This record gives sequence, C-alpha cells and structure tokens, in this order.
Amino acid sequence: MSVMSETVSRPFEQPAAVRSQVTVPLRFPDGFAATAEIMTFHGLADGKEHLLLALGQWEQTLLNQGPDGEAPLVRLHSECLTGDVFGSERCDCGPQLREAVEEIAAVGGFLLYLRQEGRGIGLYSKLDAYALQDTGLDTYEANVALGRGEDERDYSAAAQMLGALGAGRIRLLTNNPDKVGQLTALGVDVSEQVPTGVHLSAANHRYLAAKRSHTAHTIELPAEILPAEIIPSHDELLARVDALVPRLRERAAETEEIRRVPEATMAALKAAGVFQMLAPKAVGGFGMGLETYVEVVRRLAQGCVSTAWSVGHLVEHVWMLARWPQEAQDEVFANGPAPLAAATGAPPGTAERVPGGFTISGRWSFASGIMHSEWALLAVQHADVRLQCLVPVSDLELLDVWHTAGLRGTGSNDLRSENLFVPAHRALEWNLLAAADNPGSHIHPDPSIHIPMATFLNMVAPAAALGAAEHALEQFQDLMMVRKVKQTTQARQADSPLAQARFSQAYGQVATARLHWQEAVRVVAASYGRRPVAFTDEERARYRLSLGLSGAASAEAVRLILTGSGGSVHRLTHPLQRIQRDVNVLLNHASLTMDPILEQAGRGLLDLGFSIPAEQF
Repeated sequence: MSVMSETVSRPFEQPAAVRSQVTVPLRFPDGFAATAEIMTFHGLADGKEHLLLALGQWEQTLLNQGPDGEAPLVRLHSECLTGDVFGSERCDCGPQLREAVEEIAAVGGFLLYLRQEGRGIGLYSKLDAYALQDTGLDTYEANVALGRGEDERDYSAAAQMLGALGAGRIRLLTNNPDKVGQLTALGVDVSEQVPTGVHLSAANHRYLAAKRSHTAHTIELPAEILPAEIIPSHDELLARVDALVPRLRERAAETEEIRRVPEATMAALKAAGVFQMLAPKAVGGFGMGLETYVEVVRRLAQGCVSTAWSVGHLVEHVWMLARWPQEAQDEVFANGPAPLAAATGAPPGTAERVPGGFTISGRWSFASGIMHSEWALLAVQHADVRLQCLVPVSDLELLDVWHTAGLRGTGSNDLRSENLFVPAHRALEWNLLAAADNPGSHIHPDPSIHIPMATFLNMVAPAAALGAAEHALEQFQDLMMVRKVKQTTQARQADSPLAQARFSQAYGQVATARLHWQEAVRVVAASYGRRPVAFTDEERARYRLSLGLSGAASAEAVRLILTGSGGSVHRLTHPLQRIQRDVNVLLNHASLTMDPILEQAGRGLLDLGFSIPAEQF
C-alpha cells in the first residue's frame, strides 16, 4: 500500500485552488465523444501537473452530494502512456480510461488524471519493469526487483483537487481498495465503491490476476484463465536471475558494508521465485533439479558472490527441510513453499534426552543466511549419534562475529543456546536425513529429494567461484580496453602482446573451471534415474575432483587478472578486489580444500576405498 504524504493529512487542511479551466471536446478511437471541463490547480502537495476532467452534469452533482443526494462519480486514473496513448494490451488502463469517461459523463462527476506513471515509479522504470515481466515476474514483483515499492502512488493531491471543488462526498469508480482507503484517510467521504469492468485480453490476464492477488482488487476473472502456481522452466528462471545481476552489482558494496544481503535484494529474489526452486511441488515449490540450482548460484555470483553464497545455502536448506518427516514439514511449510533456514554443524552442540524431546546446548559458527532466516538447522551430538535439530531462530542467541576479509555480505554469524528444548519431531538422525532414502523421499516424488545430501552441499562454493571468475574476466576485458599502463608504449593495455597473452591465460583458466564444473554436474545429474540414488566410489571421486579443480582454476584466473590490472583495483571498493577476497575465502571451504580432495579422489579412482566415510566426502 502507498504511504500518504505527511504534508496533507486531510485535503482541506492544506487546500489547493483551481488555476485554470478550459472546455475540451473528447473523441475516442471507437467514436465515442464527450465534452470535458479540464481544470489545473495551484498548491498541490506533490507539485505535479495533475488534471481534473469535469464531465456531464458535474455542477448539479456537487449540489446533490448531501446525505440524501447522489454524490458525484469520481475516477482516479493514473497516467499510462503505453496504455492510454499507444493502446498497449499489457494492461487495462486504456480501456478503463475510455470506460470511465463514458460512465462519469452519463451521471456527472470527475475524472482525475494523475501523473503517476507506472504506479508512481516513472515511465522509464515502468518499461524496465516490463522487461522483467518478460522473464516471468508479475507487475508488482518487477517493481520490487527494481528496488521500488509494489505501488508508490499517493492520492493526497487527488484529495486536494476534490476539496478545491467542494467534493467532500463521492462515489469512487475503482476496483482498487487502496484508493478507497487513502481517500477516506484524507477526509473524503467515499459513499460507494463502483466497480469498473473487466477488460481482459490474452496479453493482460497475468497482470489482472496479479492485481487481484497482490492488492485485493475486486476483479472477477474466468477460472480458466487464472494461472495456478506457474512453474517456470529452467530457462525462464535463469532469465529472471540474469535480470537481477545488474542490481546485484550495484548493491555489492552495500552488501559487504552491512554484512548481509540487502532487503531489496531479498525481496527481488523472492519475487523471482528463486527460493522455491528446490522445494517440492506438493508444497508449492518448483521441484527443480541440480542443474537449475547450481546454474542459478553461478549466475548470481556474476553479480555478487556474497549474495550467491547466501542464496545458494538458503535454497539448499529449503530442499533439506523437505527431507524431514511429515510433522516437521507441516510446521515449516505452513506459511509458504520457501521457509528460510540457516544450517550449521561447526562445531556440533550437545543434546540430552528429556521427556518429549531433547535439550541442546552449544555455540555454532558459520550460519550463512542466518540474518534472513526464521529457522536454524543445528548439528548436535547425543551419545554416539549425531542429530540435526530444527529450531526457531527466535529461540537462539545471535552473536555478531562475522568480520572477515571476504564473503562479508553473507552475515555468517554464530548462534548460541543453553539447555534449549527441542521437541522430538524436530530432531532427526543425521545419517537418516543425509541418505537417499530419507523420510521426505517417501513423501515427495521430486527427483532431487532422493539424492544424497552431501551432493548438494558440495556444489555451492565451486559454482560461486566460477561465477566470480567469469565476472572478473568481464571486468578485466573492459579495463584492458581503456587502461594505459605506465612504462609502455601502447595507448591501452589491450594493445600489448604480453597483456593479450595474460588475458588468454585467464580466459583459458575460466574455460577450464567451467568444463570441470559442468563435468561434475553431469555426473551427479546422471544419478537421478536410479532408485535408490547412489554413487560408486569412482563416480564420487570424479565429481568431487572436478569440483575441486574447477575452484582452483577459478582462483587462478582471478589471480592472473588481479596481478595484471594495476594498483587501482586494490581499492576496497573496486569489484575486482572484492572478487579476489571472496574467492580467497571460498577456497578455504571444505568443498574446495584441495589436499583432502586429491587424497580421497585418488583412492576412489584407484579403487582403494575412501579412508573416511563416503558420505563425508
């Protein structure tokens, strides 16, 4: 809902005055004609050039507006250049304008033409929102993805215009309850809400459905055109993510400074459906697979590595929650298909059995995504059994300790509890949760729920490193085309043979990283059709080795790029400097630590058997 202007609490407390009045004959493309008295105003709160069109016997309706009389019919119509002038079918604004003029002219009243294009975000931003809608977002989600409000319109000036004419009691022609609410709060007596027609077309049915679902517009739509939960395709979801990348780059410095993902970014990600991609279809998710998931992480990292890391784990933890027994799932999915949860097991806490469940104590580190989570998944040890406990974040103490060189925006803070009670249905043996044959696999047919848990846990860091290296290469190329290197004869770095060779090396390392990464994804995806899903030692060795080598090649590409980019890129605000620090931290994650990877992968490839439990590799 829009926020009312603080300068006008009621229209008569800061009155406007009619500035001019002129008679204008109107004619619409279908031949309908009417005559309007168009008025302009002094003293409008927002200073914009709003218009009021007085139609029909408007003067008589003002005289009749008492308690027993017929109040003037009023329409607040926000400017829509694309719909009103060019006849765009992406909205219903043009037909609503035409309808309103005829309806008001027949009974007397006013059409207020308000200069609030695109629900108040402006024409260019509205067209940017159209581009996002082409990727699958609805009209409100697109506004949010641009960092704007769902609806930024304010009707204070409209109340002033009505007040200038003495129209204190009106009948409002609208399907939008926000207009009624704002005018009422501003002191206008809306005696009746008169619905507009439904101007449905093949191009605007999602737009109309979004108005109904987001802001409770009183629109009756035929059941057959109402989209159920629309599940995007792999390519559609990736297109939504690609549309977010420029904003992620703009907010990367802010993300690092506030040490968490900005709320505007979180809202845009939610609007794009990113968090529900791995959630089972039965709870309203998309039921997508590993290929989509890791590609989303990789592309998000091309915008902001901290965001990619946080989102990758939050998405993964939705998938983890879908592996729990039904009672726990009923609780966590009660409010939607994407409950956000942080998960950490470093170090595990302790658990004591008590009637009805357990009490747990401990301090857990590296809780990525905790700043946005309502749940926490905590590893605890009970005797010789490792458990995972599902706990509301509100029951835990959050310790602000995440002050790091890289991945600062992940907000991976510590959690602490002392003798916290966890009911039995929210405690599960780790081995059961991690297995292909987990409780959720007997509830949901979605293929990804049947995959051993360690498979997904190892995927985030390599995907984020690859996306970061790809972004670094793009930055390096742009820099080379304009940078003049001291003590050289070339006008720009790109003209130097040595620089060309360095760029080729970096390009080759990124290509190597991508090929290794794709090979790991292919090996894992090939296991989908098996029941139960399981890997041979050789397959596990191959995909883990490929992920490790991909991370190493990504890091080497970033190193080559940074050493060839000059001193200015080492400013903390430079994207390349941030990428280098983020990738350096990624390399210390267990999924990219090469010594144990090389050792265990060698044993698996030589058929010697792993020296650690396979599910830990």
